[in-house]
Amino acid sequence: MNFSLTDARRLLGRGIIYLPLFSFFTITYAQTPEETTPTTLSSKQSPEYYGDFVPGVGFQVANTDHGALNFSAYTYVRYLNQSDLDDTYTDSFGRTSNIDIRNDFQVQKVMLYFKGWVHDPNLHYLLYTWTSNTSQGDPAQVVVAGNISYHFSDAFNLSAGIMGLPTSRSMEGQWPSYLKVDYRTIADEFFRGSYTTGIFAGGQFAQKFQYKVMIGNNLSQLGVSASQLDDRWDTLSGGLWWMPTTGEYGPGQGFGDFEHHSELATRLGIHFTHSTETEQSQPGTEAPENSQIKLSDGTAVFSADAFGPGIQVEQARYQMMAIDGGLKWQGFSLEGEIFRRWVDDFKANAILPIDELNDEGYQLQASMMVLPKKLQAYVATSKIFGEYGNPYDFSVGVNWFPQTDNQKWRVNSEFLYLNNSPVGYSSVPFTTGGNGTVFVTNLELAM
Repeated sequence: MNFSLTDARRLLGRGIIYLPLFSFFTITYAQTPEETTPTTLSSKQSPEYYGDFVPGVGFQVANTDHGALNFSAYTYVRYLNQSDLDDTYTDSFGRTSNIDIRNDFQVQKVMLYFKGWVHDPNLHYLLYTWTSNTSQGDPAQVVVAGNISYHFSDAFNLSAGIMGLPTSRSMEGQWPSYLKVDYRTIADEFFRGSYTTGIFAGGQFAQKFQYKVMIGNNLSQLGVSASQLDDRWDTLSGGLWWMPTTGEYGPGQGFGDFEHHSELATRLGIHFTHSTETEQSQPGTEAPENSQIKLSDGTAVFSADAFGPGIQVEQARYQMMAIDGGLKWQGFSLEGEIFRRWVDDFKANAILPIDELNDEGYQLQASMMVLPKKLQAYVATSKIFGEYGNPYDFSVGVNWFPQTDNQKWRVNSEFLYLNNSPVGYSSVPFTTGGNGTVFVTNLELAM
């Protein structure tokens, strides 16, 4: 059969071959190579790879002349058994409370991160969602937050948004590189501040010194609306630390020596925090990552009838100092911190039995890599010396890392002994008033 140019024109006029030709020309010519090819492929240069993966940064989604976008996620599944805890707890005022004993599996937390730079390589952003599934129905169970920052130099970065107050070492930004999975000792939990909105500066100078300082709205803004904040802006927190031997302390200055230092790495740090707090500016006791001012028996200072029937504290000044030190060498680590907290300048609707609170405490954590970059054992303990009791905790645990090249996937198991814990909420394995043994196992994945 002869097929002439005239026949082709006739078929094209009838629309028979119009769509295939249109598709061919659209795909072949309408898009430039820059539009059809990812800006940055992995080193394998294969079509199925659309961006590199960097531990701690995540997957590269885009990298252009106008900005970059990386995506990462964090989650873990937890089995928690508190069956050995006492069913009730009596505080220092003789009031008895029931303890909600748990024995369950939970998808404990899911976090999604979007981070990178835009317009200027020094202008960075971090946007994230944060869910605590054990706190369903509680304030701040789902958080959508972030911050923006500008890198002026290694010695000075300026940020604004929601960030952690640098009240203690664990609030400097080491999370989730803890020996434990996503929680602290009870002393650290008792003394520290939490996350709030404010302005933040930090950096490194003189090679071996780093600092962070923040001015924020209050000690913990998660679960607190703007209308509940007072008109003061006097929450100030800062930290300074020195790494005298090697000038570094591992990736993110995390706890434990997973990276196996061949030379002794050391650090010394100091933190100080000041804040005037009111009842309205304090989060609920079950708010994820909450930070309440409490007595050492677990009584929240701003709770109704805290110091007696009809007595309500309306305002108090919180000041806290923390000093830490640590060393890492050939898979071993030893890290400690001491705390001192002053709470005074009370304003209440009646005369209080106290003028000020003076509480002290410490925490110690030690670990060793039983198998290099594979199996880690640790112990941790802390104690609070308070005016309303001297609670403490002790824990022993193991971390197993299925992949030996990073810490982003691990299985953790821990036995935890509590003696009248003054802190606790559904996001952590301990509960306020907890007395006894707790067992917890976690499967953690971080990207």
